Amino acid sequence: MRRILNILFLFCGIGFAQTQNFEGKIIDADGNPLEDVAIYDSSSGFHTHTNSSGEFNLKNVTPGNLIKITFLGFEKQDYTISKEDFNKQKVFELKEATLSLDQIVLSSNRDPLSEVIRVELQTNPVKSSQEILRKIPGLIIGQHAGGGKAEQIFLRGFDIDHGTDISLAVEGMPVNMVSHAHGQGYSDLHFLIPETIKNIEFGKGPYYSDQGNFTTAGFVNFRTMDKLDENMVSLELGDFNSKRLVGMFQVLDKGYSSAYIASSLNLFDGPFESPQNFNRFNIMGKYNYMKPGEEELNLTLSYFQSKWDASGQIPERAVADGSINRFGAIDDTEGGNTSRTNLLLNHAKFLPGSKKLKSRAFYSHYDFELYSNFTFFLEDPVNGDQIKQKEDRNILGAESVLEYTGRELPLEMRYSAGIGFRYDDSNLNELSRTKNRKELLERLSYGNIDETNLYGFLNTEFNLGKLQVNPGLRIDYFNFDYENLITETYDNKSEDKVFFSPKLNFNYTASADLQIYLKNGIGFHSNDTRVVVARSGEEILPAAYGSDLGLIYKPGNKWILNAAAWVLFLEQEFVYVGDAAIVEPSGKTRRLGLDLGARFQANDWLYFYSDLNYTYARSIEEPSGEDYIPLAPEFTSSGGLAVENLSGFSGALSYRYINNRPANEDFSITAEGYVVTDLNLNYRYKNIQLGVIIENLLDTEWNETQFATESRLRNEEFPVEEIHFTPGTPFFLRGKLSVFF
Repeated sequence: MRRILNILFLFCGIGFAQTQNFEGKIIDADGNPLEDVAIYDSSSGFHTHTNSSGEFNLKNVTPGNLIKITFLGFEKQDYTISKEDFNKQKVFELKEATLSLDQIVLSSNRDPLSEVIRVELQTNPVKSSQEILRKIPGLIIGQHAGGGKAEQIFLRGFDIDHGTDISLAVEGMPVNMVSHAHGQGYSDLHFLIPETIKNIEFGKGPYYSDQGNFTTAGFVNFRTMDKLDENMVSLELGDFNSKRLVGMFQVLDKGYSSAYIASSLNLFDGPFESPQNFNRFNIMGKYNYMKPGEEELNLTLSYFQSKWDASGQIPERAVADGSINRFGAIDDTEGGNTSRTNLLLNHAKFLPGSKKLKSRAFYSHYDFELYSNFTFFLEDPVNGDQIKQKEDRNILGAESVLEYTGRELPLEMRYSAGIGFRYDDSNLNELSRTKNRKELLERLSYGNIDETNLYGFLNTEFNLGKLQVNPGLRIDYFNFDYENLITETYDNKSEDKVFFSPKLNFNYTASADLQIYLKNGIGFHSNDTRVVVARSGEEILPAAYGSDLGLIYKPGNKWILNAAAWVLFLEQEFVYVGDAAIVEPSGKTRRLGLDLGARFQANDWLYFYSDLNYTYARSIEEPSGEDYIPLAPEFTSSGGLAVENLSGFSGALSYRYINNRPANEDFSITAEGYVVTDLNLNYRYKNIQLGVIIENLLDTEWNETQFATESRLRNEEFPVEEIHFTPGTPFFLRGKLSVFF
């Protein structure tokens, strides 16, 4: 055994000649222990992290070694170890500082790119709900139903629709809706107030044992602030009858407890000939109890409701022949309303022996009603093809995770083990044909859905000097139950399935400036309950097999560069099309890609960033030339520059780009690409801030969402298949006044 260990440590560049350990503790200015602080030995290349008590044990150290102590949001410290430091525990106090790239040290225990997002949220905060997901490198979104519907998402060569292949969460509470009336994985993030976001955690691919359903292209988890630095009231006024009012108030700050409330009201007509009449109201309250090193508790209550009209997707031919303009409509009776109430509890208890128990429980009540018309008069030449999708849902869930980092564990081992469940109760889940939102013509699908997911996972990390080996395993059990309310007799069907998701990741920290990783894993997304029972349990949980080979390089304090080559293979699946109440098979697919990113913090006030993403996406079982995946982006890019606190000025100039892509399987129809530029500029004097926000600065004519659809207009004898699109917003100016106190 000793010989094996010697070989492993030699592989990692660590010899056994150095046998002394350096023990210490890291605290903040108030004496509170800091968890997960990185300690890096510049001489040996060995690194470690503080546990929940702020303590660390750095191995293989000799006097004279230079260590670097880094933690995002705090000043870096360099320290040269002396002989006296081995006789007692050394205590380090870190001072708070503005977030910067300089504070990020490449470490296998933390995701450097998620830390980069924290820096970017400070230099260029989220200003609208549409910007929330755009913060994720390589992710593109589009809105196509009056602003109230969940955005369409594109990532890693996926047209994810509204969330089928990406797992979205807020503070660990899932956003994706299983077996939703409109589509599997439907994810409406509009209950999240952008100004409350503190951090965004994300990962691409199916490589994370604590992430389950829908984590194929990746996952995103939003963290909200525990405490406000300032109270704030803000008013926005702009083009297209745009109005937005936001208020955020700290209502408790005493001892270990704090609490705040935040609320917003959005009104918007949009550039369309038929006004959107969009309105959304949000309110959120969060209570935080934190006793450092002992216990943390967060209780969040939020509610939002939204209502809107929509002009829908319009056919190219109607614009070309002058029947309507780009902002006109064929059926302007589309639209909908939705609401969601959330109660979320997160609790962490620090236990003796470097253990931490984290627990989460949540409840959501959700309503949804959407009216659409994609084909106009194709199916019904008299009444038109309007459809209604509606549901009323309750979601319950809980999770407990035990984390352990113990000195007595072998090979600097860390592990986390968790169990949890999620239960969805979707009542009166409906797809119907309607007329003018008022008259019910025919019910196509109508029933009650109950879906239960029980799961457990184990994530382990073995630190072998510069190499971290990260095996993990997840087990999911699903039960699908559907009660069909259309049939005259009682019709209830149920199916269940177990799925195993192994993961194996490697992180090699060559130096404090270079990290190389290889990630491997199996993930899945569940199929709609109506598919499962219709197929008698076949292909319930189609698997996704993925690998990433990448590196993160930090050439100096001002730069961070990243690159990854990846592959993702998806099994056969049967997709429930919520717009038609039918089941469509789609075959095996393969995606190969390359992600490139660069960040440069020129100085305290100027920041540059850019991401380039290429994907080759094809269906495996189709002949060449007919194997394109509709709407799969081949090349996307986003980036810009941000200015912060330059003599009171701050702001950002940003762009997003997507190239032409196939709209159907043989690429005979093209979804046109676009590049759009946005600008925001702010000036703050004392407690007053004035701002200007310009979307589509160059007034580009672009199509925000596009689909190859067969439709028929009222005066047409035969249907036509072509691009149907929702026009992107033209030059859109808003002014903003904020008061802080």
